[in-house]
Amino acid sequence: MQDSNLKVMVVGSGGREHTLAKVCQGSPLVGEVVVAPGNPGIAEEFKTLKLEAENNSLIVKVAQENKVDLVVVGPEVPLCNGAVDALQEAAILAYGPNQAGARLEGSKAYTKDFLSKYEIPTADYGNFTQIEPAFEYLAACNLPVVVKASGLAAGKGVLICQTKEEAEGAVKDMLSGGSFGDSGREVVIEEFLGGEETSLHLICSGESYVAMPMSQDHKKVGEGDTGLNTGGMGAYAPTKLVTEEMLADYEKSIVGPTLAGLRNEGVDFRGTLYIGLMLTSKGPKVLEFNVRFGDPETQVILPLLADDLVPLLLQSARGQTLPEKVNFKDASSMVVVLSSAGYPESYPKGEVISIASPLPEGSEVIYAGVGKDESGQIVSAGGRVLGAVGTGDSIEQAREQAYALCEQIEFKSKFYRNDIGHREFSRG
Repeated sequence: MQDSNLKVMVVGSGGREHTLAKVCQGSPLVGEVVVAPGNPGIAEEFKTLKLEAENNSLIVKVAQENKVDLVVVGPEVPLCNGAVDALQEAAILAYGPNQAGARLEGSKAYTKDFLSKYEIPTADYGNFTQIEPAFEYLAACNLPVVVKASGLAAGKGVLICQTKEEAEGAVKDMLSGGSFGDSGREVVIEEFLGGEETSLHLICSGESYVAMPMSQDHKKVGEGDTGLNTGGMGAYAPTKLVTEEMLADYEKSIVGPTLAGLRNEGVDFRGTLYIGLMLTSKGPKVLEFNVRFGDPETQVILPLLADDLVPLLLQSARGQTLPEKVNFKDASSMVVVLSSAGYPESYPKGEVISIASPLPEGSEVIYAGVGKDESGQIVSAGGRVLGAVGTGDSIEQAREQAYALCEQIEFKSKFYRNDIGHREFSRG
């Protein structure tokens, strides 16, 4: 396959996929980007294709019918379902880990055992499928304690419990299948780690990798990092929290052993590895692995890439060695998520969205949880509705642009945090 005039299909329907489509479209190697299934906001910019992203045979069929050269699988569910395996079997080039690699996100219990086996720093833990042994383990735990559903839970399967009663209730709800269905039928109980959280995204090809700028997400719904956990209310990159020397240390103590361990387990890991880190007083510890670009982190990491993303995706998908050095812009980026009030619990849908133009310079709207009403207007359809992205020479400029854009977007239940990046600004 000659790498020119490529047709790229991005699988997914959220803000991550909208960003991936935009960045891929900017590559001189790409002739067309299509998004499947996308959403009505994405459809204003890209051709969208009808697709159930959890149906592997349908993903293959749509890729074949549309003569796609490269499939970029965005969300975790199709990756954990083996979408890349199915595409590879059909001789279609696909970016993302195979099902064996995707277990790092699909099973938190598997990941904790993997980290322990390869002596990669993480919180002390126990994995349980039965209530009584779990309760016995809890009895010896310090408080607060963390209870996690082992399976996929859309970023919401982690509970920080302040009392033993709360932890026992969480374990019981999960193991019974009441709170997270099959995803909670195995639980991880682990020590609570204090410190500051940060995210490291890697594009991997076996033990070869490219590290992206460090970013920081804001998971709590409320300002000051209060309230319920969400899929993410905003993010920024890069962060002064992590120096180049610290990143080099993480690569040596965490990244290298992880990729070598996967190879030792017989996994040729290709795709994105997103490492959630807690920077504790005793050093960095792994909170979680994800096997796809974070959402909303993608919206701030990819705009900072000075080099072409598409050759990196192709090299990873083919299992080729990635370049030793990738260039990034001397800039900062911030995304503020506009959600429907009430999220992550119940929230209204179907509210008409209006966006005043022109957009502030250096800003862009990323469409996520949106639909269309009968009159063809774009309306709110999810908890996280839109992303307001600002990119500038400094984090202050990026913030100014992102929040100026927030003011130009209107829908009745619009809600967003006004303090995205607050830790970065407090660092001085």
